[in-house]
Amino acid sequence: KLYRVESGKGVRPFRPDLILETAGEGELEVYMLVKSCWEEDPEKRPDFKKIESTLAKIFSNYHSQTNENYMDTLIRRLQLYSRNLEHLVEERTELYKAERDRADRLNFMLLPRPVVKSLKETGRVEPELFEAVTIYFSDIVGFTTLCQYSTPMEVVDMLNDIYKNFDHILDHHDVYKVETIGDAYMVVSGLPKRNGNRHAVDISMMALDILSFMGSFELRHLPGLPVWIRIGIHSGPCAAGVVGIKMPRYCLFGDTVNTASRMESTGLPLRIHVSGSTIAILKKTDCHFQYKVRGKTYLKGKGTEITYWLTGVKDQQYNLPTPPSVENQQRLQDDLAGMITESLEKRQSEGVLVREPSRVASYRKGTLEYLQLATTENYSTYL
Repeated sequence: KLYRVESGKGVRPFRPDLILETAGEGELEVYMLVKSCWEEDPEKRPDFKKIESTLAKIFSNYHSQTNENYMDTLIRRLQLYSRNLEHLVEERTELYKAERDRADRLNFMLLPRPVVKSLKETGRVEPELFEAVTIYFSDIVGFTTLCQYSTPMEVVDMLNDIYKNFDHILDHHDVYKVETIGDAYMVVSGLPKRNGNRHAVDISMMALDILSFMGSFELRHLPGLPVWIRIGIHSGPCAAGVVGIKMPRYCLFGDTVNTASRMESTGLPLRIHVSGSTIAILKKTDCHFQYKVRGKTYLKGKGTEITYWLTGVKDQQYNLPTPPSVENQQRLQDDLAGMITESLEKRQSEGVLVREPSRVASYRKGTLEYLQLATTENYSTYL
């Protein structure tokens, strides 16, 4: 019979005869289960869990709890124990997968995906040279003075408001946020995934979006006070890798990083200062960026170079703030402390009290974002 089942040929495969007409109710259930198990289509066959549950129902119909013998009770308990263990394993597996996915999401927020994968597999990351990337730097004009007349928590809130909005803008562009140092914000495109000449386009469009946002941004603790940023962009080769063992960070190295920083420090408020190398790449793309020649600019360690102001994109509207004139810029920098003092006095006269510093969770949305560990009598911050 086994031979006939294994090597049977024809339209109807050989199967044992089951006399359903004379079968009792219990036998009929067993026969139907047997017939479902020998279906030619594997998808129609029940799995072993289904078979076990069906047999358990048939078994319970044949035997009640009162007339079980010792072996029946032992088998039933073993089946219950096995099912309970399977349930526990599935539950623990789901918890493990959820925890692993959460850890992966956190790692991907701190490091690029290929770097995380390399650290998991080998424990180290090989440095890599990228032939062409575009780097963005920006900082807040008068940040030191703002800190001097703000409480530590107000400084953190100010940077949190700015950085979170910057991060949301980054989601719409093919860029990678490298780090933030104080009020400095550093972004790169073209690594760890190369994207041809798109790196210059993505960074330029991102810079226009950020500058457009800053035109409508207002400090919560100093309403009415203008907040200016400087932006610098430069393109060129650089190396990238993870340095050190403790608290690994994905760092960039090379003269391109230094030049991009110089472009930011030599720029002017509410302007996007772009190097000639970036403009040369933008000219090769299909995007029609609008820019003005600034002229010769002295860059420390580089000498004098021709630089540009990025002003927009053809046929696209950006609500960019109007850059201050040289006279207004100098006047604001000289009078910034006085303007902050007047804003503080106005706020206090209107009945807005300074929030008492305390060691509690952030008052924003009730979430634990940061703690203030120490405070002084005077509301000033020294960095």
